[in-house]
This record gives sequence, structure tokens and C-alpha cells, in this order.
Amino acid sequence: MTHTIFIDGEAGTTGLEIRQRLEGRTDLAFISLTGDRRKAPAARAEALNAADAVILCLPDEAAKEAVAMIENTTTRVIDASTAFRTATGWTYGFPEMDAVQRGEIIGSRRVSNPGCYPTGFIGLMRPLVKAGLVPADWPVTVNAVSGYSGGGKSMIAEFEQAPRSSRGVTMGAPAFRAYGLSLQHKHVPEMTRHSGLKHDVLFAPAVGAWRQGMLVEVPLQLAALPETPSIDRLHGALVEAYDGCRFVEVAGLDETAAMTGVDPEGLNGTNSLRLHVFGNRDGSQARLVALLDNLGKGASGAAVQNLNLMLGLDEATGLN
Repeated sequence: MTHTIFIDGEAGTTGLEIRQRLEGRTDLAFISLTGDRRKAPAARAEALNAADAVILCLPDEAAKEAVAMIENTTTRVIDASTAFRTATGWTYGFPEMDAVQRGEIIGSRRVSNPGCYPTGFIGLMRPLVKAGLVPADWPVTVNAVSGYSGGGKSMIAEFEQAPRSSRGVTMGAPAFRAYGLSLQHKHVPEMTRHSGLKHDVLFAPAVGAWRQGMLVEVPLQLAALPETPSIDRLHGALVEAYDGCRFVEVAGLDETAAMTGVDPEGLNGTNSLRLHVFGNRDGSQARLVALLDNLGKGASGAAVQNLNLMLGLDEATGLN
């Protein structure tokens, strides 16, 4: 059976990545709009209603407008914006987040694709909150750094079109830049809601001078937590939560003990998420670190995984 797919906003960074990941599949047929038709309301409405599944790669308001154009009860929607990630009636598209999540995605007509930073954070924190190792009302800080592709076309241009030295070093863009300094980052609501926390996380994002790949880190003062959990208990909760998952891996404690660093580009081109628990087994502190491709499991790879589930296909189709 062939399913018809329409990617609204396929010329953007995420849209292009999704289209590339789906190209060559014989089980999918694409509805594409060219030239001025991409922005023509009538043409878009026709495409949105004709497709079996729609993937929206648009700004928030445009995504809301697109959903409002769908008049039938059959078209399934995956939205890659932040517009619906905490909205009633929408399923959060992180299949590994909970035991029932995959089934909810399969049965849903409206799925909100997670943000890249939230995927790493929720992957680390939700099992620990659920297990009671981190109280739901605990003040949690998350530090993270992403490649510049996470900022879209304007940031990509800033880094890739900047003058370079004779050795290829970018001269006009910083090697590292902290941002979100107003503490009003758009990812905070979904990070808080879907991790099971009751209070907004303190989110400290940054961008680095590489194209894609990211690290998301949660530092924990274990001695201050009510149960003073060891890193073995933290690690055990993560292993139990993701047992049998194809795209989420928990690094072993012996492996992490031998590591001297984590390369943010280490999972580029994949739909994988790798979780690490660093710390001395006899100590009172831990550093939880998630590694993923912000354009893979953090965006386009996750969208393809959700699309497969919604269409009744093996979730790894096209992602191996």
C-alpha cells in the first residue's frame, strides 16, 4: 500500500532533512508544491486535505493556520513546531517516553514532534522523576549546546557564510555562544510538562561552531536529594525505562567511567539517543548527559519514526 505524504514547509532545514530521509521509499508518494503554489492558500489547502499524512515544518502561527485548513477526519498530522507540544488533543511524539506512548502515537491523528533539547532532557529526567529518585517539585537545571543548524537558515548562514582564515577557521562567528538569557526559552514548557516536573526547569542553552549534534546535561547534587540516590540507582532507572528500545541507549557505567569526554557530533546522521550517567559511585554528585543529532532524533529522524508508527509501519523503516 502506498501512502501519500505532504511536507508543508519542505524548503526549510527540517523539511529538507525529512524529505531526504524519505526519498527512495516505494511505500510513499509525495504531494509537492512548487514556485508560488507553496504559499498559495488554495493550493496548500488542497494538498493538506489530499494527503494521508502531513508533516508541518513551519513557524508556530503558520502551523496553526495549516491545521485549521484540514477539513477532513482522515488526514494525520505531525507538527514539527512548538505550537502544539503541550496542547490538549495532541499526542507528544516521543515514542520511548513512556510504556504507553508508542500506542498513543499509533492511534493519534495529531502528533507534535518533540524539540531537540527536550528530547535529551526528557529522556534523562522523566524516568528519574517517575521512579521518585528526583522529586517532581525539585529545582532542576539543564545545560545544553547544539550545532548551529538548530537555529535554522539564518544561523546556518551566519556560520557557513562567515569569512574563514587560510586554515579554514570561521572568523566572523563565535566558537561558542550562550543564548536564551531571558530565561524565556520556548522549549521550557514541554521540558517541564513531559518530564513530570511541577516547576519550570532552569534552561541554559548554547550554540557551538559545528553544524549538527548536541549535548544535553543535567547536573545533580545527589547528597541534597531526599533519597541520596547513587549513580547506580540513577543508571538502573534509565536502563529499566529504555529496555528493548531501538533508538535509545543507556551507556554502561564502566564505559562512562573510562570516558574523558563526549563528542557532540558522535551520533550525527542517526536517529539515536544515548544517555550517560557520570559520577563517582561513592560520590555525592552526578552529571547526566544525553547525546543526539539535533537534526536526527531531535527533529527529522523523530518525525520519520512517528510517521512510520502512524501509518502502521515498522518504526525503524528508513532509519536504519
